[in-house]
Amino acid sequence: MIHLIPEPQHIQMHSGSFSLSYQSQIVLESTSFLDYARLLQKEIAETAGFSPSVTCSLPPSGAILLSLNTNTDTLSTPVDESYHLVIKETLITAEASSPSGLLYAIQTLRQIIRQCGTLLPCLSITDSPRFAFRGFYHDVTRGRIQTLENLKKLADSMSFYKLNQLQLYVEHTYLFSEYSEVWRDNTPITAEEIMELDAYCKKLHIDLVPSIANFGHMYHMLRSKTLRHLCELEHPETEEFSLIDRMAHHTINVSDPRSTELSLSIISEYMSLFSSPYFNICGDETFDLGKGKSKELMEQIGLDEMYMNYIQRLCEFIVNHGKIPMFWGDIIAKFPQMISRLPNETICLNWGYAPNQSDENIRALHAAGAQQILCSGTNSWNHIAGRLRDGYENITRMCRYANDYFALGILNTDWGDFGHINPPEFSLPAMIYGAAFSWNPKILSFEEINKKISLLEYQDRRQQLVSLMVALSQTECFSWFDMVYLKEKGTLPPAIQEQWKTSPTATLQEISEAVQKQNRELFALKHALQEELPFMDSSKRSILRILQIAADGIALCNELLYAFLKKLSQEDYRNPSLAEKLEHWMYHYQILWRENSKEAELQHIEEVLFWYADFLR
Repeated sequence: MIHLIPEPQHIQMHSGSFSLSYQSQIVLESTSFLDYARLLQKEIAETAGFSPSVTCSLPPSGAILLSLNTNTDTLSTPVDESYHLVIKETLITAEASSPSGLLYAIQTLRQIIRQCGTLLPCLSITDSPRFAFRGFYHDVTRGRIQTLENLKKLADSMSFYKLNQLQLYVEHTYLFSEYSEVWRDNTPITAEEIMELDAYCKKLHIDLVPSIANFGHMYHMLRSKTLRHLCELEHPETEEFSLIDRMAHHTINVSDPRSTELSLSIISEYMSLFSSPYFNICGDETFDLGKGKSKELMEQIGLDEMYMNYIQRLCEFIVNHGKIPMFWGDIIAKFPQMISRLPNETICLNWGYAPNQSDENIRALHAAGAQQILCSGTNSWNHIAGRLRDGYENITRMCRYANDYFALGILNTDWGDFGHINPPEFSLPAMIYGAAFSWNPKILSFEEINKKISLLEYQDRRQQLVSLMVALSQTECFSWFDMVYLKEKGTLPPAIQEQWKTSPTATLQEISEAVQKQNRELFALKHALQEELPFMDSSKRSILRILQIAADGIALCNELLYAFLKKLSQEDYRNPSLAEKLEHWMYHYQILWRENSKEAELQHIEEVLFWYADFLR
């Protein structure tokens, strides 16, 4: 049985097989397909130990032929990214209506080779995507900034599963030429890195879309001495740094003309680095709008008018520079009829991340005539090991809504709230969920898609690895969100208080038992991960170390919950042994972080962990 992600729209199996050998050749209709041939060469070399030669002349048999055919009658639909892959006993043909379609044919063939080795089953596949926009949105602001090398690996993974759009979320983490005060204590992305990534993505038919915060979420900019006068609230710089606070405030003062000048200068500088026809101005979660310096203007014209005036100015600026504007839809969903004031080409990024997400906002904006891309969420943020089941439920629901309301596509978001504690590997299965169901609207069960990912992505012959990742994510008693909330607010989050209901001292034994139960499960999961190792390709086994580090981190956090409640009931309680375990774990986490990310805001994660270590002493 062949497992493919995404599943093709049409596949037919035939009798017989094609035998790959050291004498096989990859034949190109055009030398412009050489990069695709090399992708295929590398896959065959890693699987079979030999690399077919590449040529432009067709031998009598044993060849893999890559060609374009713009005669759409030979394909199922005229969609630009469609392709036709046929494996016969003497010849493999990959034919497409465009270079991107041909690349996707190669990615499908790579998945077949990865499973079948050198004896490939005869078959025919005719395939095309349901949605034109199939994207991944990755946060490089709220803690973690992946290295350029790792972002290229992300693009490789996206292409393997036929995603075609990447956005990186930026607030202050780009090296602006005029605002060094904003990025000076970070390790920002440079213009050269952006341009190199843009060129790399372009070869993979991935559109690297610029996305930068304007309006809301301008925490570092509006706390700086240079720009704090443009913050909606007075004296934002007087508040201590807070992982929670930076998510909730720091909207720009739209009643000050200098705010527009700042936004347009930011957009202009950043826009010039990208080849994409799109620009995402963000404009979401403007929580403070009308509550401070712009209150007088709000009382004159209303909150909705004030919001729309600013968004309209930014969108018109984008259009005047030959680009198509995008913006988040959470605010305009409150007054959807105003979408008509924006340039016709404007795209509304309508987001919702709950496992049981409602279609209310989507339905309202659809009725108002908005062009929408629906934005799901990996649900990885604020948890060491992510929440894959929640991610699956949300992503599949949003893909169904996209189909029901004729959306342009799906943008699957991967945020980094509260320091981006989760290693990026925990977002990968959820990224693949989005890729699978934005290409083919047929929704596979949670268990089925996880088995396919285990086999194709991790080359786990038992197809169990992702299910172990899911189990790992379900062992938390005290999440990263809970830990940050307790440190910064001085109390347990309402959800935990509700969970235990009675006073902390009355539930110590109950919590101790819950922690022990979950940590026994974590110990068993670590053992199961070790058992999985022989069934995985050696090139994929590094994921096991990452999962084991995560398991240890979750176990320590679980113990912290009990330690905190014990401290409340017994003032002289100390646990230096647990403090030492936290610090040793942090040492290994730091190594893991630096393997794929710049230093960025690692210190904020350290500050939280070391605060708990000091507390335990």
